[in-house]
This record gives sequence, structure tokens and C-alpha cells, in this order.
Amino acid sequence: MTDDVLYRGGTVHSAAAPGATALLVSGGRITWLGAAADAPAAGRTVDLDGGLVTPAFVDAHVHATSTGLNLGGLDLTATRSAGDVLAAVEDAAKGLPADGVLLGHGWDESTWESPVLPGADEIAVAAGGRRVYLSQVSVHSALVSSPLLHASPTIAAAAGFDSSGWLRVDAHHVVRDLALASVSPAQRRQAQKTALVHAGALGIGAVHECGGPRISSEDDFAEVLAAGGPERGHPEVFGYWGELGAAAKARELGAVGAGGDLFADGALGSRTAFLGHDYADEPGSRGHGYLTVAQVRDHLLDCHAHGVQGGFHAIGDAASATVLAGIGEVAARLGVEVVRAARHRIEHAELLDRTLIARMVESGVVASVQPAFDRLWGGARLMYAARLGVERAAASNPFSALYRVGVPMAFGSDAPVTPLDPWGAVRAAVGHHTPSSRMSVQAAFAAHTRGGWRALPGTVAGGALEPGAPATFAVWDRVADVAAAAEVTPVCRRTVVHGVTIHEG
Repeated sequence: MTDDVLYRGGTVHSAAAPGATALLVSGGRITWLGAAADAPAAGRTVDLDGGLVTPAFVDAHVHATSTGLNLGGLDLTATRSAGDVLAAVEDAAKGLPADGVLLGHGWDESTWESPVLPGADEIAVAAGGRRVYLSQVSVHSALVSSPLLHASPTIAAAAGFDSSGWLRVDAHHVVRDLALASVSPAQRRQAQKTALVHAGALGIGAVHECGGPRISSEDDFAEVLAAGGPERGHPEVFGYWGELGAAAKARELGAVGAGGDLFADGALGSRTAFLGHDYADEPGSRGHGYLTVAQVRDHLLDCHAHGVQGGFHAIGDAASATVLAGIGEVAARLGVEVVRAARHRIEHAELLDRTLIARMVESGVVASVQPAFDRLWGGARLMYAARLGVERAAASNPFSALYRVGVPMAFGSDAPVTPLDPWGAVRAAVGHHTPSSRMSVQAAFAAHTRGGWRALPGTVAGGALEPGAPATFAVWDRVADVAAAAEVTPVCRRTVVHGVTIHEG
């Protein structure tokens, strides 16, 4: 009996076989594409019922456990005032034991009419005296209740501490570790499964998990990697471990790279992104640069010594300049072609000028970017304009400029910072607040499919429907083509990874 499966009766998005209405899958690979009337015999046939077949999406930057916890936890994205936050906390606390820790995420004071934040004591009262950790939408700062604020003397001694309960920089890292320590291993594994199942239901066939000692744990990271793959009914998971000088550890943990959220700076929402000029709404502050050029250089030399891809989180222009200067020093030692072949990554890369983009081209750096950032915070009236001023905000996330000069691009969500929403990311890139930064639908779709595979180290096939390619694709409900799908966010009827159906609905 053959294991061939023929999918027929739809529209196949394939440059290799324009007009194809069927594809044959065998051994996890596509073995034929063409007109349904010409299809070869197969052991099983699946009726596509007029659906559109496309390469599955790749989300190039996720945090699976946090995403799963957020999907089942306290969602604060709709709050528009301190009162809204307190009411949500009070309601959520009713279902917790007295010694429970309340975790929430997603508040964004830049969307509020009055940006006054609730204080630690107010949060404690609303929560009935419980420990509360509420991450800001950027996940680089948090509001905490007074019991959590005073849970350890190391919190008050850390940079970024504020007695109001809004913690940033190192104080945030300390309190985050304390809060997440309350999550049991069983809860953690369930959260990972929740996130991966949700990704599969959205037509996502692979994710790049970004872990590290400042945002997760080695156990959590290893569990997420182990949970991935079609044999478990989930998308593939490729891991990036963000710890300085730990390329050997990254390999031991099963990571494909020593990067991801290896922080060169923080985030704009928390005013910790490292800028070349002062924040417009905090004169005298340029954020925080966490790494030096020498540290970047030495980390990447370690990556080259161990044969792993390197990378960094860099949002502000000063942070990206530091990373690119470090890459330049590596190129001076090892040769630019060696560096280009490694395809090191910059995650986010939101503030870039022509000089920085030219350095990325020269060094073969991959830009792992999140179009939803512009949709949520770009333009003349939203958070970026408040933080940077209108002119600098308009120049943020220059997708078209990167694409035009050939910088490899991979789209992601940074979930839970923004939701898993691949078609939304395509729309955001196409409808960028700054017209000159917009991409075509086809280019944006390619960045969210083929781009995610090309951002991985080595040569990883994927992102195209053609004979011999991995059978990793999604089937969308009754849309004619990718352009139409980008407009309406179609329902994903089926997600297939290496020939295995991981989602059917």
C-alpha cells in the first residue's frame, strides 16, 4: 500500500507550476504538482474543496511558554486606563488561592488618554494582597504589586527599580524570575502545547523559539524544542539561545543559534531601547545599551569557533550600531566572506539609517522583524511618535529599504508581545504607516514563509511548493490567491508539516 497522498481541487500557490490545482505528497515531500485532471494515482486523495494551498508560514521570533500562558491568562491588551487594569486584576484574582501569583500581560499606557499607571499598593489591594506581575506589551518592563515588589532585597538594589512598582532594566529581570518561578512544570508544558497548537491552527508550520537566561530557563527552552515537530502534532521548532559567550551551551541545548533575545538593548515602550539621540518624551535619556562592541565581537568569535549562527536583539539605532561594529571587527579577523556565510541575525532592527543598512548588506546580516510593531505603535499619533518624535517614528521599521537592497528578511510576531497572526503581519508590512516603507503582498508573504527558512543557519529547504520540496503547506478557505488572502485573513482548514497534518478544521 502506498503512502502517497493526492491533494486536489484547489489552487496551488507555486512558481514552479503556475495554475496547478493538485499536488502529490510522498515520504514527506512534494513529488508532483499540476492540473488535477493529469494527477497520478495515489493511495489516498484529499479534496481541497476550492481552497488555496500556500507554503506554511514561519514565525521567526516567538516565546512559546509565555505565549501559551498569555493565551490562557490575564490579557490586558484592551485596557485603556489604570482603572481598567485594576478592575481586571480584581476580577482575575477571585479565582486564585490566597498564596497564588497573578500573571498578566499586554498593558500599553501609550494608548491611554491619561498615561498615569496604577501603583504597587493599588495593585495589591485589587488583588487581595497577592503577588502580581503585569508585563508591559513590550515585555521589557512590568507593573508589580507591593508584595512582589518587596519579595527580595535584590529587587530594590537593581538598576531600573522604582518604588511605584513599574520596574525596568535589571529590576524587571529579577522580579520576572520570581514571578515565573510560581509556574509549575505541568503548567509550563501545557502552555507550550497551547501555543504550538494555536500556531498550527493559523497555518504556521515552523517557529523560531527565542530563549535565554534573562527570559526563560534551560529547562523551559529544552521542553519547547522537544515539543515541536509533526510527530507530536505541532509545528517544527528551531531554537535560539540568547546567552553571551555560550555558543557551546546553545549547541548542547539543541539550539540552531546563539542569539535571538541576546539583548543589546531593551524596548521603545519601556524607554530602554538604546538610541543615538534622546527620547522625545524623556529628555536626557537614550535608553540602555547592554553590550559593548568588544562583547559582541567576542560572542561572535565564539559562535564561529563552535560553528553556530549568532545574533542579537537590537531595537535602537545605537544598539544596532554596536552590533554591526562588533560584526565588523569579526570580519576584520576572519574575513567578510566567512561572516557573510554565517548569516548572523539582528532581531527587530527597528531604527536603521542608510549607513547601518549598508553594513547589514556588507555583512550578510539577516533582519528578523515584526511588522505588527508598526501597525500597533507606528505613525504620527501612536507610541513611537511619543517616544521618538514624528520624524524619527516615520523612519522606523524600514522594511522596503531593507528589501530593496537585498537584506534577507524573516517576519515574526515576538509573541506574546504581539499575537501570532501571520496574515496580519503581511497586511502590516503592505500597509506600513510610512508609504515609502511598504512592501508588496508577494514580498511580504515571501518574508513570512521562505524568509523564515533562509534565516536559519546552513541550507534549510522550505517556503516553496515545488517537486522535491518538503510538504509543509497550509490550505486556506476559498480565496483565489495570496493577495486576496492578505485582505480577509482566511480560515486555515489544514496545516501540513513534512507530509503530516498537524491541524484540520
